[in-house]
Amino acid sequence: MRFIVVLLLGILCSSPYQAVGQKREIIVVIDPGHGGHDPGHLSNNGQHLTEKELNLKIAKYLGGYIEKYLQNVRVVYTRTTDVYPSLDNRVDKANAINADYFLSIHCNGNERKSVRGTESHVHSLSLNKSVALAREIEKQFSSRAGRKSRGVKDERDLQHSLQVLKYTNMTSVLVECGFITNQKEGNFLNTTYGQEIIASAIFRGFRSRIVKEHPSISFIRSKPAATSTENSSLASTGTTFGIQIASSKNPLDTDDYSFKRLKMSVERRKLNTSSAYKYIYLVGEYGSRKEAKEALASIQNNGFKDAIVVKR
Repeated sequence: MRFIVVLLLGILCSSPYQAVGQKREIIVVIDPGHGGHDPGHLSNNGQHLTEKELNLKIAKYLGGYIEKYLQNVRVVYTRTTDVYPSLDNRVDKANAINADYFLSIHCNGNERKSVRGTESHVHSLSLNKSVALAREIEKQFSSRAGRKSRGVKDERDLQHSLQVLKYTNMTSVLVECGFITNQKEGNFLNTTYGQEIIASAIFRGFRSRIVKEHPSISFIRSKPAATSTENSSLASTGTTFGIQIASSKNPLDTDDYSFKRLKMSVERRKLNTSSAYKYIYLVGEYGSRKEAKEALASIQNNGFKDAIVVKR
């Protein structure tokens, strides 16, 4: 009898059934707040996008970064167009698929135009995993995006609960990406660069947490994947555009202090030319010239006044 038990244990330990119950993939639900008939907060500048539009843009950039740089993560959106899923629908969708994380993307507003900064909300400060994720996102907002962080808040700060945080059964954070009612912050959020850097900060905070919380899952891709957004935007033209921020006679380190204010990855490229200026420095990769021009203004305002749009 003892021999049979030992034999059965040996078979079970070596069988593929050992992996049952081990998580191989995580699911993150990205929820662009508002939508459809609900515009959310409105900027004091009539040329600015409404909150619902900014939420969707930032959410798609965030999902794109996750799909490009991570593996074994499934991204699900509560909306991808200008529609309004009810709060019940957003919660039910996340719970029905047993999602592991829920990230609701919002922009803030205030009657006082001087108020600015990012916030990350959790239902309760007693929810350790949600708080840890929110803190990491706020840390990235400060270090990666150069934003003023107003910290992590819960229902006691708001004096009411948020439905998408209270009733979701997973680690949930509602991110306020800045105040569109503040002129400077509203201008920033209405640039492609601003939307990308905010999404990048959320992505980095999310990546940091999942790597720590799921050590048995391999998340980091050895080579970035092309996202569906990139495939659709680039396939139509076959051409991408970047922004040339500088040129030099001798090669400069791409981590040079003068480049750091952009908080963007800088590419150095050597030209086959007789000109003394053999090196150029590029940032960004955009699917259209129009998209690149939208980012150009922010880069020029950051001190690179001679920056120009070029074909990649």
